[in-house]
Amino acid sequence: MNNTDSATHSQAVAPTPSENMLEHWKSLWPSFHEVLQARQVLSRHLFKTPLLSYPGLNRWIGTELLIKHENTHQTGAFKVRGGLYLLSQLSPEELQRGVITYSTGNHGQSIAYAAQQHGIKATIVMPEEANPLKVQAMQNLGAEVLLVGHRFDDAREHAEHLSRTHGYRLIQAANEPRIVAGVGTIALEMLEEAPDLDVIMVAVGGGSSAAGTCLAVQAMKPSCQVIAIQAEGSPASFLSWKNQSLLSAPNETFAEGLATGAGYGLTQSIMQAHLYDFVLVSDEDIRQAMRRYLTDAHTLTEGAGAASLAGAYSIREQLQGKKVGVILSGGNSSLEHLKSLLN
Repeated sequence: MNNTDSATHSQAVAPTPSENMLEHWKSLWPSFHEVLQARQVLSRHLFKTPLLSYPGLNRWIGTELLIKHENTHQTGAFKVRGGLYLLSQLSPEELQRGVITYSTGNHGQSIAYAAQQHGIKATIVMPEEANPLKVQAMQNLGAEVLLVGHRFDDAREHAEHLSRTHGYRLIQAANEPRIVAGVGTIALEMLEEAPDLDVIMVAVGGGSSAAGTCLAVQAMKPSCQVIAIQAEGSPASFLSWKNQSLLSAPNETFAEGLATGAGYGLTQSIMQAHLYDFVLVSDEDIRQAMRRYLTDAHTLTEGAGAASLAGAYSIREQLQGKKVGVILSGGNSSLEHLKSLLN
């Protein structure tokens, strides 16, 4: 790992969860039964994404990897699982009102896609400097996209205001149990196909994927270690987990899928109870992993999508002799990021 001091990497032992946080949020945790139910719903909309091994990546990390290709969804990212399942469970009255959310990209795209499937109105609020390809993709799906403010929190506050004003059903970025259940189907598929996995590496922004992975792993193979990865330039989720409290932090990574400035109660409570370890990686580590995907797996990733592989490289000595599942969460990279990467 490039980060060696205790401020940037926890000990490989999960902390004792904050009792207050667990008491407040545990009643909202989705059950494994709901993850199974989500799988049934999603089977009507999505195909099972590939789980593949690449000799070049195995040599680079020094152990056997299985890459879960969530970038092969029609929307290009894992979050479509949560959006589709959540909207499938809304009441007719909620659907009629329409939905609104805030996003840096992939979450909003998942809600836009799910809304199109249900024939309802979706409004997505994004920061002004949002990835233009993701903005266009949401508009192509029929969503109204509003660009507001320079920060993720600016978009969130405006979405909350519009929800109160117009009665839209507000869909939060992470504190949605049905989104967690929907994305928990990723690890469900991985462990069904490769039950001998020792570790699953998962990138964290708001934490829905890591939380869903933890719940599925606890039900199916508790000995499998779930390790989270976040960009060191946007460490709010890491710091919240390490300090067992919801904290804010600077938000300065190019990987917009990891660019969250605060921890979220629902996902943090699950991660604090079940996450094995948490790793921070630099933006350059992420770019290196993106290049490795291009050269060794002929696969396009976005920054957040490559972060889990970057995390595996950073702790490669710890992973020796283990069979490691790596969730490639998305491939919606901007042209600017790709040009920077190739240069």
